[in-house]
Amino acid sequence: MGSNNSANSIRLEQNVEKGTDNMEILKVSGYEAFRAAVERLSEGNKQINVYFTGEKDATGKSWCPDCNEAEPFVLSALQEHADKKSVFVVVDVGPRAFWKNMENPFRKDTIAPISVIPSLVRWKSPARLDGDQCAKPALLEMFFTEDVD
Repeated sequence: MGSNNSANSIRLEQNVEKGTDNMEILKVSGYEAFRAAVERLSEGNKQINVYFTGEKDATGKSWCPDCNEAEPFVLSALQEHADKKSVFVVVDVGPRAFWKNMENPFRKDTIAPISVIPSLVRWKSPARLDGDQCAKPALLEMFFTEDVD
């Protein structure tokens, strides 16, 4: 799963301003990498926002059409509204066949079970957007600006 993601990671990073006071963006592939990343990040004091999306091909397109539709809205809201001290984790859930398996570990996670992609979740918080909600600018603004922790 690794080599297809480098182009996406670069594109995501280019869509967010860089600087010492800007947020950290982390791109991970697969369930184990996702859990390791959020466990490590949870040791800090930062808000963690996790965006789950389908695996992308070499052109940067996901097999998930809803993910492709939502991505520009999520990135725009991230840049405009997210706390610059927060961490944004982009999680590639894998290929379509893996995701469609009802026994995959993303669906069974005890903290943030995911039943649809795209999904945007504030780690260890009730704040979340699922499916087509991730393509709605007003909902994305509320997600990034409301304090629900």
